[in-house]
Amino acid sequence: MTIEAVLFDFSGTLFRLEGDESWVEDLITADGRPLDAAESAEVLRRMTAPEQLVRFDERGQYAWEHRDLSAELHREAYMAVLRQSGIEQGRADRLYDRMVDPLEWTPYPDTDAVLKSLDAQGIPVAVVSNIAFDVRPSFEAHGWEREVALYALSFEIGAMKPDPRIFEWTLERLGVAPQAALMVGDSRENDGGATALGCRFAWVDPLPTTDRPDGLRSALREYGLTV
Repeated sequence: MTIEAVLFDFSGTLFRLEGDESWVEDLITADGRPLDAAESAEVLRRMTAPEQLVRFDERGQYAWEHRDLSAELHREAYMAVLRQSGIEQGRADRLYDRMVDPLEWTPYPDTDAVLKSLDAQGIPVAVVSNIAFDVRPSFEAHGWEREVALYALSFEIGAMKPDPRIFEWTLERLGVAPQAALMVGDSRENDGGATALGCRFAWVDPLPTTDRPDGLRSALREYGLTV
């Protein structure tokens, strides 16, 4: 069946949170030791990876498992992640604030071309994301308002991938059958959950943006979409 709509994850798929030199002053442990490059990269990975990378107490585990349903639980979960990563409280606050700032996120090199090409072909795009803050400004900052037909954000809908409800909500509003939709994302578990409804799924590697110049294009080509 022809692909009639494409659903994209946000983090690690269309955009990535990447620290630059301005992050260095806050990537410091509670005892004042600056993190080296590998340690800094690990902290950023813990802040964005869909899988759990640290241990929590019972309350923290609840916050982690429900983090993308409310801003309060999201902050609680990730502040715990930063504390367990050794980051001093004040610096952890600043790092978290940058994490939830949609303008801090960097688009992958082919995001622009892919969104514009799909729009030109009349193929609607939905952003389907487990997230607790509004990512629309990320797209608006690059002039992509018209290229995204729908945002399915977990904190607004009340369901997190791989819960089928978030995919059902999206497909119903797009007016597209599951078999005619392609979900593209970096989590085989969460994004791949769309296959339970009959959607196709394409995995992309959440590499640094400089190391993945055409991952989106390649994923779409596998399903006969030329962009």
